[in-house]
Amino acid sequence: MRRNLFVFSAAFCLLLLTLVQSAWKPWEEGMFPLSEVHKLDLQKAGLKISTREVYNPRGTSLIDALVNVGGCTGSFVSAEGLIISNHHCAFSAVQLASTPENDYLNKGFVARNREEEIEARGLTCRITDSYEDVSARVLNAVAQVSDPASRLKLINDVTKNIVAEAEKNDPTIKAEVSEMFIGKSYVLFRYKTIQDVRLVYVPNRQIGEFGGETDNWVWPRHTGDFSFMRAYVAPDGSSAKYAKENVPYKPKKFLRVNPKGTSEEDFVFILGYPGKTFRHRPAQFVAYQEKSVLPYIAGLYEFQNGVMEKAGAADKTTELKLATRIKRNANVMKNYQGKLQGLKRMDLVAKKKQEDAGLARYINGNAALKAKYGTLMADIDNLYKLINSDADRDIWLTQIYSSTSLLQVARNINTFKTALTAKPAAEKQAFFDEQLPKLKSTLESNYESYDLETDKAIFKRMLEDASAFNLTQRVDAAARISNRGSTVKDVVDRYVETTLGISKLNNPSYVYSTLLASPKSVENYTDGILLFEQDIARQVAELKTEKDRREGLLNKLMGDYVNVREKFLQKNFVPDANSTLRLTYGHVRGYRPADATYMRPYTSIKGIIQKGAGGHPDFAYPEQIRTLWEAKDFGAYAKKDLADVPVAFLYNMDTTGGNSGSPVLNAFGELVGVNFDRAYGATINDYAWNESYSRSIGVDIRYVLWVAEKIDKADFLIREMGVKNTL
Repeated sequence: MRRNLFVFSAAFCLLLLTLVQSAWKPWEEGMFPLSEVHKLDLQKAGLKISTREVYNPRGTSLIDALVNVGGCTGSFVSAEGLIISNHHCAFSAVQLASTPENDYLNKGFVARNREEEIEARGLTCRITDSYEDVSARVLNAVAQVSDPASRLKLINDVTKNIVAEAEKNDPTIKAEVSEMFIGKSYVLFRYKTIQDVRLVYVPNRQIGEFGGETDNWVWPRHTGDFSFMRAYVAPDGSSAKYAKENVPYKPKKFLRVNPKGTSEEDFVFILGYPGKTFRHRPAQFVAYQEKSVLPYIAGLYEFQNGVMEKAGAADKTTELKLATRIKRNANVMKNYQGKLQGLKRMDLVAKKKQEDAGLARYINGNAALKAKYGTLMADIDNLYKLINSDADRDIWLTQIYSSTSLLQVARNINTFKTALTAKPAAEKQAFFDEQLPKLKSTLESNYESYDLETDKAIFKRMLEDASAFNLTQRVDAAARISNRGSTVKDVVDRYVETTLGISKLNNPSYVYSTLLASPKSVENYTDGILLFEQDIARQVAELKTEKDRREGLLNKLMGDYVNVREKFLQKNFVPDANSTLRLTYGHVRGYRPADATYMRPYTSIKGIIQKGAGGHPDFAYPEQIRTLWEAKDFGAYAKKDLADVPVAFLYNMDTTGGNSGSPVLNAFGELVGVNFDRAYGATINDYAWNESYSRSIGVDIRYVLWVAEKIDKADFLIREMGVKNTL
């Protein structure tokens, strides 16, 4: 009897412990929307301030220090609009500011006063002003609509009206309606935009990109992936484009920097703008990604980078011009390779199929659910069979314009030309004069990374790929070319060399001064690449009806899928990330990627020296780092148990693309690091998250401050952030 009582008591205590441990973490993973923050017991997890100090819809909070800058996250760290983000987030702006004479991209940049700060071309800041759930308004409008394409069109029309209404009510904001759960919930976000962003401090590339692609998506990391920018507005506080008379923006809130950093198992949290995740999708979606999307794009980007690196090796100007594109491609390529490895290692498709089979049994075992969702799983399967039937062509069409810069130029000129031709004769000049500045600005962006020989090589690859598709996936423009000769390669080579070689679009000066001189000159000009682009655009337009029908059907099916899956699993889902502001939290923590292997959560300057000893170019570093390290000149930034300056650290938070530059905050809401990457095993985060392997990586604030003070003598920034007062 006593033994039975003991067994029962032990079991009861274990159950109670399990319930208590899970009570404050209602979801296995979490990129929590602002609307969910109040449901979390963050204090029990380790937060030392009130949740309202993190997010307060009726007052100022940490959220107000966050910005979306160039597709990354950044945060204000001073009352004068100073922003900290990642080195790779400022990379494109630094590249555009660089010349062979002023190579800021490789040597770094420090503006020691406001007058020296330079325009961060292409970058703007977006600040979340407020949000509002508009799901009822959107879904009520389509409640009686059964046709998939009509339903999707009506959803798009309603959301456009909501956006227009919001912007009319407040002309100072830009509005967006974001789909939180596909086909299920919609939120209106209101944003303030800052158009004038300037570079303040970017470290030497050997610091900001230490490890290069060798270390990308890998732990341990030793990358000083940080940069500083500043937001400017007009003297009256309104948003304005870059102008000398603009003044630093005064944020409602800026983050306090804690130069003491963190220790292992400290509570930390991140606020940021994560991109897209796909965790609430069925097995067929994951299979489509694994079989088609990920391998094709990874292989294509690997080929493109080989071509661009070869072109850059022969000419410094070309190297600088192509640097941003190479970096972006390489990042996506390795990420996709990691995802493929993770999907296969986890056998996620098989696990999803097993879960979906259980979901089907659950639906069929309940009369009410069967009446409502009885065909759901079969409908999903049939839709993905259609999607897979022309997957090669669909993916190719998503990549063709970004692969060939001159084709982007052709598309923009053709679009302008079509709109111009449609105007009555009396209106052509006015339309031309009004739209020309916008067109020129877009074309300038197209030409920024244009290199003729690179375009030729990549265009040839794309045409050869298209020629290999089966007849049901025919790309009309490519098929017309490949039918002109005996071998595909010979025909493609001849076509590309001729078409791109003689096109006057190769010459930006000709385009700006001659082709775009008048409405008549635009309407009269044509060449092979313009005709090719017209063929592509024509086929895309022809395919749009079916594509819209599929997207409308998917929208409805995924809404139903999420609804019934929540019931089946008896859990609340966190909406997939969609570039809206989110919170995630966890602890500074290492992990075990393989048997008998433990990855500690901190790296140090010593690791930079060790990696550099092998002579690999990705591990080159400024000699000053070794000199300071050997002298143990760590200033106030050493971590006691390391006897060194910590460079990067790990934490078990839930992040994805878009979280680059996100502030890593301690229990008191103080800045202790800047998020920049994930461990290789965590590249699969977009599809699945698990505490055992999902680790994110940040640059430690102590390394940021050490580099700023000791390497680049940027003490003025340390003082502006108020750090000297807390050391």
